[in-house]
Amino acid sequence: MRARLFWKLGLTYGALLLVVLLAVQLYTARVIRSQAIRSANDQLASLLSLTLANPPRSDDPAELRDWTGRAARSGARVTIIDHTGRVLVDSEADADKMENHANRPEVQDAFARGTGQSVHRSVTFGRELVYRAQRYDRAGSDPIVVRLAVPLSQIDLSLVELRQRLLIATLVVLLSGGLVSFAFARIFAARVQRLQRFSQRIAEGDFRPLLREGPRDELSDLADSLNQTAARLDREIRLLSGERNRSSAILRSMVEGVAVIDAEERLVFYNRAFSEILIVESANAEGRPLIEVVRNSDLVGLIRRALRGDEGLQSDITMGITQTRSFSITAAPVKALDAPASGRDPQAKPSGAVVVLHDVTELRRLERVRQDFVANVSHEFKTPLTAIQGFAETLLAGALDDPENNRRFLEIIRNHAIRLARLTNDLLKLARIEAGKMEVEFSSVSLLELIEGCTETTLLKANRKEITLEITVPPQLPAVRGDAALLRDVLQNLLDNAIQYTPARGHISVSATAGPREAVVTVADTGIGIPLADSERIFERFYRVDAARSREAGGTGLGLSIAKHIVEAHGGKLWVESTVGQGSRFSFSLPLDS
Repeated sequence: MRARLFWKLGLTYGALLLVVLLAVQLYTARVIRSQAIRSANDQLASLLSLTLANPPRSDDPAELRDWTGRAARSGARVTIIDHTGRVLVDSEADADKMENHANRPEVQDAFARGTGQSVHRSVTFGRELVYRAQRYDRAGSDPIVVRLAVPLSQIDLSLVELRQRLLIATLVVLLSGGLVSFAFARIFAARVQRLQRFSQRIAEGDFRPLLREGPRDELSDLADSLNQTAARLDREIRLLSGERNRSSAILRSMVEGVAVIDAEERLVFYNRAFSEILIVESANAEGRPLIEVVRNSDLVGLIRRALRGDEGLQSDITMGITQTRSFSITAAPVKALDAPASGRDPQAKPSGAVVVLHDVTELRRLERVRQDFVANVSHEFKTPLTAIQGFAETLLAGALDDPENNRRFLEIIRNHAIRLARLTNDLLKLARIEAGKMEVEFSSVSLLELIEGCTETTLLKANRKEITLEITVPPQLPAVRGDAALLRDVLQNLLDNAIQYTPARGHISVSATAGPREAVVTVADTGIGIPLADSERIFERFYRVDAARSREAGGTGLGLSIAKHIVEAHGGKLWVESTVGQGSRFSFSLPLDS
């Protein structure tokens, strides 16, 4: 760029200087020639005046020749021409051999106006002369014209000498002017090159200011403007980069899946949650068509509706086969920002769309649990209340006086009332636990004492069903940290369930092991077992594997749910391993007392 600009400027200035010098030379030569011709005309006019002061007296050729010879002593060529254009006498040529001069412009002007002048090439001598002619009116005879002429050869010699001098001066001026022009072009090109490199740095993101150099002129003003532009661009880009980084950080840290799709249905942005939800390969997904990344037809259809300009789009979809997940989807079109709102076509196609996927799996599960809870509570309360109401009405209808049945009816009413009280107490306890209002008094608890206390209570029930109860606890089992009363409720619930669901002459074992940080208590039975599908929901409220047997035993369906909350409040975990027809193993872990 610098070389091209340098040669362009240098050659342009040199060419302009050459043109100007040539024009000056030509104009000067023309002016000098014109002045020389004018001076010759003035000289010839003076000579004519002196010559005609003593005009020829007759038409005698000899006398005319003598008069012409005397007039030619002034150094001018003298010619006498009659009214017909015939040359009578010429001081330097034979008049008889000369052609008619009636068509000469100076002769014509002289006959017409009295005087005439011209510059033209002489046919007789073959060179250019300056002519001046004057009419002389003779008394009693036709007028004649006396013409004087001087050659231009002397003028031409002067002009040649002048042109040579002008040429030398022109070369000197051209050389010096060319050097100055090329030096100026070099300096100018260097300054322009600095501005070009500075603008290139700005384009590449380097906004360091350009140091001021050279004189104060338009280029320095341009450099100042570029410095101001670079400073402003630096501020704006820093601001935009900060906003973009903050927006990107917010979007990428959101638990909701967020994605941006352009008007050509290509994925231009998505966060980590979106890639995890749709199992998108984060390496090369950006820029790919939406249909290659998203395999859910409902989601693709919703996004396409947003790209058509539909507002307020929201829908729920379910993904997965073995473990389904529910998502609430919101899609909105992105309007273009390259035109003012007043001039934008309301029917214009959006430039893209934004889609947000919110995982509502847990919310839907909680809604389902709430619905099941309401249904189960209603069912659990309805059965004893119906029984109490029915037997009470029977007693009021006359059975109260029946000595054989009234006591049995009252015992049934009492048993159902006890069941309602137990159910109410369990619901209140579960509500306090889930509300975080359960009071836990931590202390050092001996697992051996805890297990022995609970098995003594269970032993009577086990003997009734001829179930053997085995305890396997290491003698040096360390103590755990917890609430002894609440832990007793947990273990007792597990033992009661084992007794309840183990057939007669079965076997129940209670064991405990200790690790470096926690102890594990296990209650194993040889009962009916729990199907795999039920084992995932066994800890839900009111969920029973065998609802009829549970009600016959007086269970509320809340024991395992309460036990799980208590264990988790102690920082432990409760789980089950079961095989249908072979039995179940309920285990819970507790942190050791450090």
